[in-house]
Amino acid sequence: MSMFKARVKEFEDVLAAPQDLIDLKQLRQLTFNGVPDVQSFRALSWKLLLGYLGPRRSSWASTLAQKRALYRQFIEELVLPPGHANKGAGDDVDSRGVGLQDHPLSEGPESAWNTFFNDNEFLLQIDKDVRRLCPDISFFQQPTDYPCDIVVHSKGEHGRRLHERVVPAVLSSANVERKGLGMTKINLITKRSVENYAAMEEGQEAHWEVVQRILFIYAKLNPGQGYVQGMNEIVGPIYYVMASDPDLSYRAHAEADCFFCFTALMGEIRDFFIKTLDDAEGGIKCMMARLSNMLKAKDIGIYEQLKSQELHPQYYSFRWLTLLLSQEFPLPDVLRIWDSVFSDEQRFDFLIRICCSMILIQREAILENDFASNVKLLQNYPPIDINVVITHAVTLA
Repeated sequence: MSMFKARVKEFEDVLAAPQDLIDLKQLRQLTFNGVPDVQSFRALSWKLLLGYLGPRRSSWASTLAQKRALYRQFIEELVLPPGHANKGAGDDVDSRGVGLQDHPLSEGPESAWNTFFNDNEFLLQIDKDVRRLCPDISFFQQPTDYPCDIVVHSKGEHGRRLHERVVPAVLSSANVERKGLGMTKINLITKRSVENYAAMEEGQEAHWEVVQRILFIYAKLNPGQGYVQGMNEIVGPIYYVMASDPDLSYRAHAEADCFFCFTALMGEIRDFFIKTLDDAEGGIKCMMARLSNMLKAKDIGIYEQLKSQELHPQYYSFRWLTLLLSQEFPLPDVLRIWDSVFSDEQRFDFLIRICCSMILIQREAILENDFASNVKLLQNYPPIDINVVITHAVTLA
């Protein structure tokens, strides 16, 4: 039996076995070494490792039905315009209790219309970001086979599709940029399409439109955090995995499943995106300090070289850590990295080791380079076999 077939058999034994209880410890061990790109292994493994699904197989059907129904409710309440037409429309009050007394020009704090128009500020940034998501593949520009029926069939009503609402305006950086490091702002997003992705015609929607809706709903449900640029790079790989599931019964619900997996992951990394939590134990400054300390312990020469050049960790590792390396490598490599990161019970310990390995692997170049060359090297990491990086990171125990 080939090594690949043996790996597939191991995943089948854990995920497709007749027993009701999934052995999460064994699943973590398998996933840590990479998930084969066959069947629904990666999508199902991520759902389990992120806590969206419980370890008991018998609970999956009810959990999925409940969560997917809840997400449908989110769309109806948070995405569709106030007073949208429903079955049996014609009453003065729609399904959300928006009556004739709530006029579109109302500026009252409880006005659904006022909220609808005020959403434009962060929706503008979401729209800008998702239209250029993962430019190294064409996936997000393509139409989904499972568009949201209550959104794409507008019945002549403007605003059901979020991109239709976007009104160009000057962005308020306080809402969309993260300036918590007391330094010159570092551009989080480096991989961008040159041209914006186009929207689909009535009855269809592109994958980027689905991602836009996921981020919009997340921002609406988390007003204290809202949308921060870079979240699109976190949700993108998760959605890609869910929407590429070979099992069409799962793929049909990729949007809802992605939303809850993304929400679970954001629950673990939300501190990275909140300025006031930079100095907290789970904040980004603490993460960068841990990386710096590991580098100092593993190779004092590189550490002293970067220190003497005043090339501080935030110049490169801020983006690495905040976006879980999603900007440094092609999407297939990002998926492979996330297999290991998600299966790490300490979650981000191994992420720090990967980042440290990325630096150590470039030892000769870093020691020879001047400041400008090292900045360019670390902010635009050169192509490399990702398995070389991960194998090296495993040795940094």
